[in-house]
Amino acid sequence: MSDPPPAIVPASFAAAASKIHLLEGSSLHKVRIDADSLQGKGQQTNLEYLLMLDVDSLAYSFRNNSGLPTKGVPYGGWEAPDQELRGHFVGHYLSATAKMWASTHNEELKRRMDHLVDILDECQQKIGTGYLSAFPLNLFTRFETYRPVWAPYYTIHKIMAGLLDQYTEAGNMKALRMVIWMAQYFSKRVENYIEKYSIQAHFQALNEETGGMNDVLYDLYKITGDPQHLKLAHLFDKPCFLGPLALQQDTLSGFHANTHIPILIGAQKRYELTGDQVSKELVTFFMDAVNSSHRFVTGGTSDNEFWKDPNRMASSLGKDVEESCSSYNMLKIARNLFRWTKDASYMDYYERLILNGVLTIQRGEPGVMIYMLPMGPGMAKTSSTMGWGDPFDSFWCCYGTGIESFSKFGDSIYFEDYGVRDENPGAQRPIPALYVAQFVPSTLEWDSAGLILKQTVKPLTSFDPVMEVTIHLHENPKATIEETSPYHKLINTLYVRIPSWVASGYEAYFNDEPQDITPGSFLAIQREWKAGDKLTFKFPAEVRLEHIQDDREEHQSLNGIMFGPFVLAGLSHGEFDLGPVDTSSPSDWITPVNPSDNDLLYTFRMGDYQLGHKHRTVTLDSASTNGTDWDFEATFKVISSSSPSLAASKHSGLVGRVVSLELLDQPGRIIAHSGINKNLVVVDTSQFADSTNYLSQANLGFKVVPGLASDRLVSFESQDLPGCYIYVDDWRVPAQLKCRSKENDGFDAKASFKASQGLRSYHPLSFVATSQGLRNFLLFPQLAYRDEHYAIYFDMV
Repeated sequence: MSDPPPAIVPASFAAAASKIHLLEGSSLHKVRIDADSLQGKGQQTNLEYLLMLDVDSLAYSFRNNSGLPTKGVPYGGWEAPDQELRGHFVGHYLSATAKMWASTHNEELKRRMDHLVDILDECQQKIGTGYLSAFPLNLFTRFETYRPVWAPYYTIHKIMAGLLDQYTEAGNMKALRMVIWMAQYFSKRVENYIEKYSIQAHFQALNEETGGMNDVLYDLYKITGDPQHLKLAHLFDKPCFLGPLALQQDTLSGFHANTHIPILIGAQKRYELTGDQVSKELVTFFMDAVNSSHRFVTGGTSDNEFWKDPNRMASSLGKDVEESCSSYNMLKIARNLFRWTKDASYMDYYERLILNGVLTIQRGEPGVMIYMLPMGPGMAKTSSTMGWGDPFDSFWCCYGTGIESFSKFGDSIYFEDYGVRDENPGAQRPIPALYVAQFVPSTLEWDSAGLILKQTVKPLTSFDPVMEVTIHLHENPKATIEETSPYHKLINTLYVRIPSWVASGYEAYFNDEPQDITPGSFLAIQREWKAGDKLTFKFPAEVRLEHIQDDREEHQSLNGIMFGPFVLAGLSHGEFDLGPVDTSSPSDWITPVNPSDNDLLYTFRMGDYQLGHKHRTVTLDSASTNGTDWDFEATFKVISSSSPSLAASKHSGLVGRVVSLELLDQPGRIIAHSGINKNLVVVDTSQFADSTNYLSQANLGFKVVPGLASDRLVSFESQDLPGCYIYVDDWRVPAQLKCRSKENDGFDAKASFKASQGLRSYHPLSFVATSQGLRNFLLFPQLAYRDEHYAIYFDMV
């Protein structure tokens, strides 16, 4: 047994100063995200999940491992008592709650996370050596002897990082003492192992996943200045992986992505704390390699958790790709590179991956997230092996990084630069700077200016393709800048990112004065800022194509579709062929949906069922209407010579009109009859000479009449075969055109429908991609999909 370290950092150590000049993200305590923004909604859903979890259940295996009486009921999934990775999610929970509390100051969350730290402290004290985990030490014996084991150091990293976050974000000194004691234990263990075997044996053992052990130890060294922490961090750098990158060689193929990205984050910390240029250069090279040769259009990477050969991404369009843990860690890489370089391209990448690789993993309900993001045509988020998780019975690695991601959106919107102070008498003070790097509706306490910065964002829509960003400065009643403060009435520089995706026609104004801006850079204004100052930006977006990162000839026609920073996916059950479209001018054939078309969307109900289509068969069915394919399949765009409006009721707006029923999910395909007593069919309007006037085709139009069974309902009478109606005999039986007769008992009820508002409406960022002789696609942002099947890449031969 060993005595725990003091409750405070030993006075013999001084915090390690960074060897380079860095931007720092504004404190989460100073940033508040608007609740109705995409990020705000995701944050709130995550907060609700964190508050759903029981602390005693989380701590169950820790108490059991330390010999303390257990309380509560253990959770399942990867936190179950028989899982070797148990405890990893608890570490993530410590990090997520610390960051969420900083982001919200929710006091119930603070009470719970403090209680968890207290429980873990009891466990560590009971063991008495500094060791703290939910599993016994024999897992490390297996790790050190190269026997199969599930990544014990991976879990230790999560616990140490969680405790350190509890200290840095919430000021919990007990948590700092605990993580220092853990570091003491593992320092002795690793050093004893190296002395008994060899340094080569130690590095051989690191071929098992160790998470970000080097990362957390560099962070600890930054706080304590203890050289033992720096030494141990170095021992978790992985030479066999970092070496080739230092030689500027892309040898990523075959490496497990999320094993190694955290090691690179550690290498970034090594550069920051020691000035090691090799670490800087190898991480910069790595980012360039991933971004140019191993990245999906969403910004994510990995195939079944591994990297494959460069420029072969077409072979990775499967169901178990783009692990969300990898996205979480790639964001850290990009964030640090931006802090070093102030290069706007890293924040462009960050924006892409947050929108298309992080916000997309949460279904919208507390504790329901995905592990992988399927990329193949006709797949859905449910297509991956893991599918959507369960709040209390999953706890995968990606649940851990997920709860962290949705707790810290505010850490990369604003960055601050206080310069390097020269302490010589008479030296000029550095000019502080603030960088607005992401466009998220939010407020910031801008301390160096003594003001509140309020950022509002009018989002992009397909029919109004201009994002408007306004930055207002307001008085801060809590400002404490005194006459003696180095920032009293100090000039500040405000930098605002101009995204690389902006199209022509962009504008910027400071207090209504036009400003010159360049996409892919920052606008900089230096002045003594005051309340009432305002910056306004107009960022137009356009549809553009991005070729898949694959240099083989047979894949040169494969492209993703983007609008501004958003990846557009198309509803699809496997189709992804658009034919020989003009790729040089995508706006000619990818056209915005007018939001007024939402008034044309109807669902037709018969009892508990809805009329819809499946595999080009029209039928009655009923399914969950919470983000499923059926939502779209049972919604029709009603087309008539004089369009109905929601100003009238759904019923009265239709009666008396001749209409065609277009499939919402397959624009350009409509319902037609093929004769009396025959099944209804789905036809492509592109086959007609005038596809905009297909109501003139006799079998495509139906006259809407008062319901045969009730005036409160509607019936669809064939315009060329009077007395014959759309008729459905039963659930999941094909709909037909049948003629009314006295002998057909029950006919009227089976030919009458309740007209109601569509189960689905158009997303504000909806487009129609019109193919050349093939099917058209309804496109909207991939992040908005839940269980619907989609295509992300399209063949454009």
